[in-house]
Amino acid sequence: MTNRINGDSAAENQLGTYLRDRRTKLDPAAFGFSAERRRTRGLRREEVAQRANISPTWYTCLEQGRGGAPSADVLDRLSRALMLTDVEREHLFLLGLGHPPEVRYHRNDGVTPRLQRVLDALDPSPALIRTATWDVVAWNRAASVMLMDYGSLPPEQRNILRFIFLDPRARAAQYDWESVARFALGTFRVDTARAGAAVEVEPLVDELCRLSPEFKRMWRDNDVQGPHGEAVKHIRHAVAGPLAFEYSAFSVDGRTDLTMVVYNPATAEDAERITSLLL
Repeated sequence: MTNRINGDSAAENQLGTYLRDRRTKLDPAAFGFSAERRRTRGLRREEVAQRANISPTWYTCLEQGRGGAPSADVLDRLSRALMLTDVEREHLFLLGLGHPPEVRYHRNDGVTPRLQRVLDALDPSPALIRTATWDVVAWNRAASVMLMDYGSLPPEQRNILRFIFLDPRARAAQYDWESVARFALGTFRVDTARAGAAVEVEPLVDELCRLSPEFKRMWRDNDVQGPHGEAVKHIRHAVAGPLAFEYSAFSVDGRTDLTMVVYNPATAEDAERITSLLL
């Protein structure tokens, strides 16, 4: 159910105010419009309507809180016309329709220096950032030592599912590989669906079905896992021996396509053993 009802004047007024505010923050010259003889800053209403390919009269009604509930297509066109960010676009949909827009997957091949500094500051806790397709795009030194040396792999091979199902080291590190693999695959299904990345993962799924009978069998089971924000993970490290981590996963800056995963040592002894390997 949505919380936006046709004729809800409060919601319509909020939508109009938001559209007007976004419009006034745009530079007309950046869109090829003359900046001369303007009583107010920003784009004119008819210019926004032109960019969104909608009626100027209807756009004016929307700003004045009497246009009714616009369609998702119109909101999409307005978000592009107003150059909205993903967060601003989501807010526009919440005001206009009472629910977020359908998710759109964004491929990411890296992270900002700020996010890398966050990861580095977490040592000796292994930490990484993965995409919705479970490609690892950033990690800290502890992750390289304790989980996988991602820097030694070509970018296209830095995928967690590839490691779990195709690398013998993943099996050796787990006390119950089958349970870990099933949990990971069920979570992967949820992550890709939430991010709208079903099409993007098809090549990876096809490849793993060819190369791993276990993956093919588990994938056909269609299991999914619920919330996985926190858990405890036990591994057998080749040098440090048995280790326990408190596992936490966080959305990065509110995005559905990037997740930060942190493995916090469960005990002081675990932390000391990891630190000794980082020296």
